[in-house]
Amino acid sequence: MISTKGRYALRVMMDLAEQNSDSYIPLKEIAERQGISKKYLEMIVKELVSAKLLIGVSGKGGGYKLSRKPGEYSVGEILTVTEGTLAVVACLSESAEQCPRAEGCATLPMWSELNQMIHDFFYSKKLTDLTEQK
Repeated sequence: MISTKGRYALRVMMDLAEQNSDSYIPLKEIAERQGISKKYLEMIVKELVSAKLLIGVSGKGGGYKLSRKPGEYSVGEILTVTEGTLAVVACLSESAEQCPRAEGCATLPMWSELNQMIHDFFYSKKLTDLTEQK
């Protein structure tokens, strides 16, 4: 399940893409447009900046902007930054230890197939796909 944090990260990224600006957009403006607490968004944009999806500048004239063109971002990469993993079951998470039952697990192929479908879906969707639907 995608958390509020992941959904809000997408909204921030979409908001910045829709501004179509090389200027830095203050977080306060994004929070107001999106109806999301500025305090909560501060945590989210910090992660997006750390992952180099956003560029942030503090002080007068500061704010945030996309580090690349909107069409160069996949929904999958944005969600992975905020969610950590998109794996449908714990044993398929990249950080999971090898399950001792994996070899004989009758359901693992099904989970693996679903996991791949979800991965392919989110990584095939671009930020521009979302902004153009509005």
